Amino acid sequence: MITYILECITIQLVFLLVYDLFLKKETFFQWNRFYLLATFVLSMILPWIKIEALKTTVPNSLAAFQTFFLQLDEVVVTASEAADSFWGTITWEYIVFASGIAIMLIWFMVKLMGLYRLRKKGSIQYYSDFVKITIPQSSLAFSFFRNVFFGADIPEEKQESIISHELVHVRQMHSVDLIFFELMRIVFWFNPLVYLYQMRISELHEFIADDQASKSNKKQQYELLLSEVFQNQNFSLVNQFYKKSLIKKRIVMMTKEKSKKVYQLKYALLLPILLSMLTYTSCEKEDKIVEEAVELIPLDETVVVRLGTDRIDFKVEP
Repeated sequence: MITYILECITIQLVFLLVYDLFLKKETFFQWNRFYLLATFVLSMILPWIKIEALKTTVPNSLAAFQTFFLQLDEVVVTASEAADSFWGTITWEYIVFASGIAIMLIWFMVKLMGLYRLRKKGSIQYYSDFVKITIPQSSLAFSFFRNVFFGADIPEEKQESIISHELVHVRQMHSVDLIFFELMRIVFWFNPLVYLYQMRISELHEFIADDQASKSNKKQQYELLLSEVFQNQNFSLVNQFYKKSLIKKRIVMMTKEKSKKVYQLKYALLLPILLSMLTYTSCEKEDKIVEEAVELIPLDETVVVRLGTDRIDFKVEP
């Protein structure tokens, strides 16, 4: 399990470095969105893929072990004692892992409850493609699936542009991406790269929405983004319109000249990277194999079989 986690983190690190160095500054926003989602999923799948042609030869120690079992037809093997109880097999690593998941799950539920309370607090208006929730005495502006949370204190002249921006999030289902990474944060709470992935995808969502919303009235969108920073909620699972740390980046990306299509060839870097990752996950080091190999320790008439950290006792009767 630890080996799998380390391989996942290594693969994610490589993918994120490629994104930050070669793709992040390009205006291929939809391509980048697909890249971030696909590479994260690939990072969880690739460690399980083993290409036979890339595997190392089996060490002699394992070959000898296989020969031993081929000769067991001359003896009767019976278990000497019952297997350990379930609770006896639980280690402190599993306790820490499960505790982290429980804490992150509770935090996720707290955030959902915060959104629910905001929804109950506001006045609800239903439209054909979204639900507008107006929050009294607030300047909030964010979306969550089809729900657009809108502060009643937002000036009327800015409302149309903000709604246009948030509808891009709604139509392109950006909340699905954020929920996916929220769930990954629960399972892989110990992996800092999951948080980086979520930050990158959230940032990209704003670039996509700005790009679409500013096509109709770019000047007004600029003025809107350059205006005072309104309130914002610390919900990582929503698309916030006002987020101070993102304002400057969004303006830079909106004023940036569109990337030339030839730069899409950068995504071809994914092919040699994938091949390298497959080579990495398929090649098993000999010392690793030996370490996990089965040990045979004779104790009188009992054979103790060790496989990794597991122990099974057998009695050999002639």
